[in-house]
Amino acid sequence: MRASILALLRDRPMHGYEMIQEIAERSGGAWKPSPGSVYPTLQLLEDEGLIASESEGGKKLFALTEAGRAAAEEGPEAPWEEASRGVDWEALGEVRQAGFGLMQAFGQVWNTGTKEQREKALAVVNEARKKLYLILADEH
Repeated sequence: MRASILALLRDRPMHGYEMIQEIAERSGGAWKPSPGSVYPTLQLLEDEGLIASESEGGKKLFALTEAGRAAAEEGPEAPWEEASRGVDWEALGEVRQAGFGLMQAFGQVWNTGTKEQREKALAVVNEARKKLYLILADEH
């Protein structure tokens, strides 16, 4: 988390939420850190004198200090670069679309279907999960 924040702030000052969104975008969605990991790290970096914050419209805007800029230049590669390396973005989009479509259909049955229809839908999803694992076991 530390290397990511320093790398982002090398580009420009940002708010915490903006950093979360930027990491998700730069990693192609492969990594989206939680506020529970970002904000404590920001506080730690500020305590160490590597970043400084100022209030801007009820939000804190974070920027590198001189020491922070030096640490960012010397530090490790930003983790999102590795997280997104070798990802087949087209296939990932297809997988997301298929998963989203499945969950949307399941949700409709669950919200509007009868008890019997819900049980059937649950059985279909469980059977699909088993079949996917069988593909890995090469026992289809």
